[in-house]
Amino acid sequence: MAMGRPREFDVDKALDLALQVFWRKGYEGASMADLTETMGITKPSLYSAFGNKEELFRKALDRYVDGPGGYFQAALAKPTAHAVVEHLLYESADAVSDPNHPPGCLAVQGALSCGDAAESIKQELMSRRAKGEQDLRQRFERAIAEGDLPEGSDAADLAAYLSAILQGMAVQAAGGTTREQLRKIAEMALRTWPPLSLASV
Repeated sequence: MAMGRPREFDVDKALDLALQVFWRKGYEGASMADLTETMGITKPSLYSAFGNKEELFRKALDRYVDGPGGYFQAALAKPTAHAVVEHLLYESADAVSDPNHPPGCLAVQGALSCGDAAESIKQELMSRRAKGEQDLRQRFERAIAEGDLPEGSDAADLAAYLSAILQGMAVQAAGGTTREQLRKIAEMALRTWPPLSLASV
């Protein structure tokens, strides 16, 4: 049986390069020419290794979640709700302003201005953000049960509040806000945690 030709490129490295293109230009803004040129491969090689553009984006998004966005899952493992929030705020501020990567967050801005053709990608990103908020809610519910947050606190509202801050920081970073400014926002948000209107007093 004849063996197929081995791939002449590093799949992991190519995926990392594709991630940078999507992160910088968004899903629709990244053309196939942009991707193949940056990845250093031909279009047939891209299709063979990754499927179509949509499948490549999903793989790149997984790469993002496990790599630059890995601070989120690390935060959920912290022993207290305050430590969870502190880790998320400061690590997010650093991640979205990392000079080694495009500014902002792929999961937030990857499909902010997509048209109908990219609806499935838009829905995918919305679903992933909703899952992140659900994970936060469950972590805060545990904190309430353990007495770490005041009894009567609304875990869903707390999760939505924190998610809005994190997503806002990502959008600001994409617009040029500096790491120093983002860390000041993180500091102010942490100083008022948990917001009294969302926690029992």
